[in-house]
Amino acid sequence: MDEKLFNPLAEQELDRIERAFEAAGIDVEVQPGGVLQIEFDDGSQMIINRHSAAREIWVAAKLGGFHFRPDAGQWIGTRDGVELWAALNRLASAQAGETVTLVRPA
Repeated sequence: MDEKLFNPLAEQELDRIERAFEAAGIDVEVQPGGVLQIEFDDGSQMIINRHSAAREIWVAAKLGGFHFRPDAGQWIGTRDGVELWAALNRLASAQAGETVTLVRPA
């Protein structure tokens, strides 16, 4: 996938992620370049951004760093094959210390 196709696709997914966290009551600040800085009640943060050169969405969380590539309409983890939204729910729940349910907006 070339960068011209990747960037709008990634921006759309990052917008969905921002809206889902906000709907769950978790603060999101959008940094320059579309970087999402998500802050939890304990002051910890999760950073989500696109990496255009690698054609991936990157997530930096308390549990580690994760990379996701577009594949057949989903974003799939490069290490474990886990879908992005399943990973976000697991990572956000671990970071919040309680169950967080993020629903992917249409």
